[in-house]
Amino acid sequence: MDESVEVLCEKQGEAGLITLNRPKALNALTLTMVREMRRALDSWAQDPAVTRVVVQGAGEKAFCAGGDIRQLTEDLKAGRREEALAFWREEYQLNIRIKRYPKPYISLIDGICMGGGVGVSLHGTYRVAGDRYLFAMPEVGIGFFPDVGATYALPRLPGQTGMYLALAGERVKRADAMMLGLATHAVPSGNIAGLRDGLIGGDAVEAALARVATDSDEAPLEDQRELIDSCFSAGSVVEILKRLDAAAERGSEFAAKTAAGMRLKSPTSMCLAFEQVRRGASMDFEDAMRTEFRIVSRIGDGHDFHEGVRAVLIDKDNRPAWQPASLKGVEKAAIEHHFADLGDRELEIG
Repeated sequence: MDESVEVLCEKQGEAGLITLNRPKALNALTLTMVREMRRALDSWAQDPAVTRVVVQGAGEKAFCAGGDIRQLTEDLKAGRREEALAFWREEYQLNIRIKRYPKPYISLIDGICMGGGVGVSLHGTYRVAGDRYLFAMPEVGIGFFPDVGATYALPRLPGQTGMYLALAGERVKRADAMMLGLATHAVPSGNIAGLRDGLIGGDAVEAALARVATDSDEAPLEDQRELIDSCFSAGSVVEILKRLDAAAERGSEFAAKTAAGMRLKSPTSMCLAFEQVRRGASMDFEDAMRTEFRIVSRIGDGHDFHEGVRAVLIDKDNRPAWQPASLKGVEKAAIEHHFADLGDRELEIG
C-alpha cells in the first residue's frame, strides 16, 4: 500500500472503506487525513449505494495512536498557532460528524487506539476489538488533556471508571474495554478480514458482527470497580490521591500503583481532566466539543504541554519538569480560564 497517501477513502461494494495509512507513524492523524475523512463521510451520507462505513488502520501495530502531536507543538512554538488550531477545530468537527452519522459506522480496531484514534472510533455505531486491541487516553502524561469527545464519553462509562481513565491514563485491553463499553464486539484477529469482506459484500451489519464475535475474557478491572468508585468519586484530585493512599495503606497494590502513576502526571492537566469529566456529565456532545476547543485554544499558551511533549516524545528522558510542580500550586482561576467562552472564536457546529 502506497504510504504517500495518508488515508484511503474508497467505495467497495456497499461500504465506504476508510484506511488510515501511516503505519510507520502508528496511523497518527494529520489535518490532511481529517479533511479527507470528512469529505468522504459527507459524500457517502448522501450516496444510497453506500449503506455502511468501515474504518481500519494499516499495519499490525495500531488502529490509530492519536494526532501528530509533535507537529502540533512545533507549529505552536513557531508561532503557527492558527495552523495548530485548524487541526483541532476540524478534528473535533469530524468527531461530531461521526457521532451524528446517519449510517452504521464500524471501526475495526486490532492494535493501539489512543487519542485521536479514539475520536474516530468511539463515537461510531460499532467498535470491533481484535486480539491486539489497546485503548488509552494518556494525555495528562504529556501536559495535555483527554479530548476528541472524552469530555462526553468518559463520564458515561460505568461508575467512576471514566474519571479513573482520565486521571491515570492507564492502558485498557480488550476484556476491560468490553466491560466498560468502549468496545462493542470482541472478534479474533484472524476473523477481522472476513468480517470486513462481509460488510463490503452487503451482509446485514448486526448479523455479520454476531457471526464472528466471541465471548470476552474476564475483565481485570472488574475486581477494582468498588475501589475505583470509592476513590475517584472524591471532590478533587488531591482528595482522590488521599483516598488512594489510604487504600494502599490497607494493602491495595492497585491503589498504590495508581497513585504513584498519577504523581508523575502534569498537575495542571489532571485538574483540567477532573473538571472536564465532572462538567461533561451534564453536557450534550456538541457542548462537550465546544468545551474541548476552548481548552485546546489555551493549553498551548502554558508550559506543561510543551514540556510534556519534550520529555516523552522528543528527548524521551521521561523527566518532565511540570509548572506548577504540585497539585497545591494549581490555581483554580487558571483552570477556570481554560473553560471560558471564546467569543467569535468558538467551535462552529454543523
